[in-house]
Amino acid sequence: MELLVSERIKALCPELRIGSVWAEVVNCATPDALWQELEDAARQITERYELLQINARPAVAATRRLYKALGKDPGRYRVASEALCRRIIRGLGIYRLTSVVDVINLVSIVSGYPISGLDADKVVGNVLTLGVGEVGEEYCGIGRGPLNIAGMPVYRDAKGGVATPTRDEERTQITLGTTHVQININAFGEEMPLADTVAWTVALLEKYCSARNITTSIISL
Repeated sequence: MELLVSERIKALCPELRIGSVWAEVVNCATPDALWQELEDAARQITERYELLQINARPAVAATRRLYKALGKDPGRYRVASEALCRRIIRGLGIYRLTSVVDVINLVSIVSGYPISGLDADKVVGNVLTLGVGEVGEEYCGIGRGPLNIAGMPVYRDAKGGVATPTRDEERTQITLGTTHVQININAFGEEMPLADTVAWTVALLEKYCSARNITTSIISL
């Protein structure tokens, strides 16, 4: 999968780097060992942060700054990694989903990065372009329904939007039937070293999702 970045995003966020992981996987119910890793990570978040400190995490803060530069309210449309950590600190917990999705959630919680996880077989074409959402653009967020992505960073395939730092689109949602994934680790500002984040994501996919035929890259502007 080729990843491209629009000139507007480049101008507003020249420090952007994207960690790309493509893999063949076996998605399944989340194993107990993976869930334990998630619970351990959640406990560390509650020990380390107060609720109002989450949006000051470097990766979260950088994404929020880009939202503001694009005219989007990051308090109303929260960055996914921020939203996950806020749920944890508020004692609401996180949902136990599938092995692939929970690997992504684990990495996002620990790293602070908003991560898009796509069923690669549902992506139209072999190019994803990170641009800016437009007024009236149709987008159905997973578990949320119609989402106003105007002024929001958005990945588009040949058909339309598939992922934002707030929520991915239903059309390319990862399910138990997913066999190929495209994962984009969006470092609008660096927190956990991105190369380490990519390597850890691969290790988790291999351990819990029987990943193989893996391709990784780091895209810098």
